[in-house]
Amino acid sequence: MNPTKKVREKKAKSIETFDIINPDTAGIDIGSKEHWVCVSSDRDSKNIRKFPTFTCDLHEIADWLKKCQITTVAMESTGIYWVPLF
Repeated sequence: MNPTKKVREKKAKSIETFDIINPDTAGIDIGSKEHWVCVSSDRDSKNIRKFPTFTCDLHEIADWLKKCQITTVAMESTGIYWVPLF
C-alpha cells in the first residue's frame, strides 16, 4: 500500500466531531482579499462561502448571516482587516 495513502486514511479516521453549543453562531476567517464564512450545516445547504472584501460584499455577508438567523460571530483576522466587517 502507498505510504501516503496510509497517512490520509489514518487522518480521515481521526476526525472528531463536536457538539453544537450555540447553533446561532458563525465563524469568519478574515483576509485582505477574501473572507471565508461558515454557518452550521442545518442553516444552509452551502454552509461555507467565500466573499470578496468590497463594501457590497460585506453587505452580502450580513444579509446571508441574517437569512441563516445568526446572532453571534467569531472572527479570526491578522492585521486590521476585521475593521470594515466589524
